[in-house]
Amino acid sequence: MCDCPTQNLPLAIPHHHTLFWTACCFPCNRKLWAAFQQTPVKMSGTPRHDQEMIKKAEASLSKTTDPLERLRLQCLAKGSAGIKGLGKVFRIIDGNNTRTLDFKEFLRGLHIYSVTIDEAEAKELFQLFDKDGSGKINFDEFILTLRPPMSNARKEVVLKAFQKLDKTGDGVITVDDLRGVYSGQHHPKYLNGDWTEDQVFRAFLDNFDSPYDRDGKVTTEEFMNYYAGVSASIDTDVYFILMMKNAWNL
Repeated sequence: MCDCPTQNLPLAIPHHHTLFWTACCFPCNRKLWAAFQQTPVKMSGTPRHDQEMIKKAEASLSKTTDPLERLRLQCLAKGSAGIKGLGKVFRIIDGNNTRTLDFKEFLRGLHIYSVTIDEAEAKELFQLFDKDGSGKINFDEFILTLRPPMSNARKEVVLKAFQKLDKTGDGVITVDDLRGVYSGQHHPKYLNGDWTEDQVFRAFLDNFDSPYDRDGKVTTEEFMNYYAGVSASIDTDVYFILMMKNAWNL
């Protein structure tokens, strides 16, 4: 019997129909529900597939010497949102919004994110992406390469979910996109008066953000980075697509 706390509980109630979680404990559901309630998701509370991915990543770390793969595994060992979180750290460090980092900024970001890496290994990794020798790397390109590969079928269903939430079609999901489409009035903290409906929506969006920079906005890139992490814990396209379709009522 599934012990998932989301079993048969509504994530949000659309004005035109009710969206319920499926009875099966899909990998992202417990995380999303916990975040929706602003309940910290601890290691012991992560879904089974996420736990398996973390264990595999930790076990594989000792078997590879490739610097890019080692960084990827360290991010995955932080859970589904690990790579997305590193991207957020880089974005914060990029104070002038050039979308580029020099080596010192790159190394500082890795250390802030608690990546175990020495300077020589970081330099080797940096040089893989500094192809023109300018001393700068494009961190969007870096994160894209670091992201675990997803099949086109998986990318397509993730994009469909994003487009469903992005009501305005501007490539960013905000509280305004959720307002008028979903209702947060069945959330326990709304019912007991602790939160407004907008706070319910914001708590939900924060699940896709890094704890280092919760701005209440979820871009296509952030959404895809999050689900690339989820995808790494799921072996088959069929199961991943089924999970997405049920989670987002596609």
